[in-house]
This record gives sequence, structure tokens and C-alpha cells, in this order.
Amino acid sequence: MKKTTLLLAAIVSLTSACSWVKVSEQGASVAVANAANVRNCEKVRTVSVKVKDNFVGSMKRSPEKVATELTNMARNEATQFGGDTIVPVSLVQNGRQSFDVFRCN
Repeated sequence: MKKTTLLLAAIVSLTSACSWVKVSEQGASVAVANAANVRNCEKVRTVSVKVKDNFVGSMKRSPEKVATELTNMARNEATQFGGDTIVPVSLVQNGRQSFDVFRCN
């Protein structure tokens, strides 16, 4: 039992600083905005993204890291549809979030 606890603690401490979803080169050009910033933009579509929100069992990941990864994933996906701006349209729930994708330029 003690070995399992130590192993689990080591895994959590090693992976807690990691962000598994990185912004791609194309995704880096996608802005994150709010609804007021996209009034003159064309809505392309809505994307729903999902990442793991727990490690093992019920051990939850940092909500900030989960939110960052969801935003990174949405930025990456926006480029596939010709979007250059995303706006979150839902809250993070169970590692999921929806974003509207806009073309503003």
C-alpha cells in the first residue's frame, strides 16, 4: 500500500506541471475573444472539445490546466475551418467546453 501511494504521488507531481495539449503553429494565430469583440465577424461554426479532467480514478486535474488545454485545442481546431478567433460559449464541465469559431479578417 505504501509503495502504491508513493508511486501515485510521484506520478501526480511529475505530470501536474505538464500541459498535454499544445497550441500548433497555425493555432497560435487564432485569438481568444468575447462576444463583444466579434460583432463584425462571420461565425464559421461551433466546436466542442474534450480533454481528461482527472488522473486516475477520482483524482482531479487542475481546473486551470484543463481550461488552458481546452482553449488550446479549440484554437487548433479553428484553423481547420478557416477561423481566426474563438469565443467560449459554455463553461468547462467534465473536461468539455464549446467554442464558437469566427472569421474576422
